[in-house]
Amino acid sequence: MRAIHTVPALFSNTGGGILGGAERYALELARHMADRTPTTLVSFGNQDRSEKIGNLNIRIFGNPIHVRGLPSNPFSLRAIAALGQADVIHCHQRHIVMSSSAAALARVSGKKVFVSDLGGGGWDISRYISTENWFHGHLHISAYSRQVSKQAQSPRAHVIMGGVDTARFSPNPAVPRTGHVLFVGRILPHKGVNYLVEALPEGITLEIVGQPYHPEFFREVQRLAQGKNVIFHHDSTDDQLIEAYRSALCIVLPSVYQTLYGDHTLIPELLGQTLLEGMACGTPAICTNVASMPEIVEDGVSGFVVPPNDPAALRDKLIYLRDHPERARAMGEAARTRVLNHFTWPAVVERCLKIYADC
Repeated sequence: MRAIHTVPALFSNTGGGILGGAERYALELARHMADRTPTTLVSFGNQDRSEKIGNLNIRIFGNPIHVRGLPSNPFSLRAIAALGQADVIHCHQRHIVMSSSAAALARVSGKKVFVSDLGGGGWDISRYISTENWFHGHLHISAYSRQVSKQAQSPRAHVIMGGVDTARFSPNPAVPRTGHVLFVGRILPHKGVNYLVEALPEGITLEIVGQPYHPEFFREVQRLAQGKNVIFHHDSTDDQLIEAYRSALCIVLPSVYQTLYGDHTLIPELLGQTLLEGMACGTPAICTNVASMPEIVEDGVSGFVVPPNDPAALRDKLIYLRDHPERARAMGEAARTRVLNHFTWPAVVERCLKIYADC
């Protein structure tokens, strides 16, 4: 079975790509699938190039058309032609022209095509007509994703969850816990970073790892951080990120449905990849009771689940973990165990391959 995955942008933490959970998800799933069956990852960039990571072939198509000027909606006829070499096509965004075109190609050529909605997207024909049945299956990365897509009862909808490279993202007893609080992700209003900065107790350091994609919001976060122990890292490598996870008091993802600007989003998190990465490193997690995240964190076992938009609730849990180091250590061990039992890439690959074969 020759599988081709396609994603609008390639994940990279060394330049030339995007540092984000959706991009990492597509890359890691394809990389681990390549250990089981011939797999190629197709994406887009400034120029054509090919590379290989382990058994995974990567093809980047340069200078694509950006539909309606949106970088998140690249399209290339050459990329569409390359998809013709697959037996199975797995798209990693739904509402973009590339995915709809891939589905149409697969249907007329007798290939199988699947889609995972990783958020984002842009203008597409699906805005005007339903393309749901164009795909043989919708592979959701959380039960919440399937629920909000209104496909909970659809036989085409499956939950494959997400995974972590548990060999790389792993505890290291030689790395001491420095007691800092860690946030990893895009610095955007729906991530709720402002509430985490407000919650930060005196004497605890917060490290924020991620790119600022919203200048006004970033300025607000910087304003709130004045006089507090807040450190920003905008260009961390994977090795630096893993060290930050390993040494942290906890990993926090305080995403919200309603931002400080009053904007609403139904899907602030489709999974919560950075929670999984931190937990795999033996670090307890704190998340809000939002979207898919309670599927990852067991409240009171592998970390805490708190209400969104509530700095006081966040502060209480940060202080608890600081003041109860043995309990924090036990939660970190439980977090690692939960990842090993439910969120490994080989398990996700097995689910995908079975669905590919059965549909």
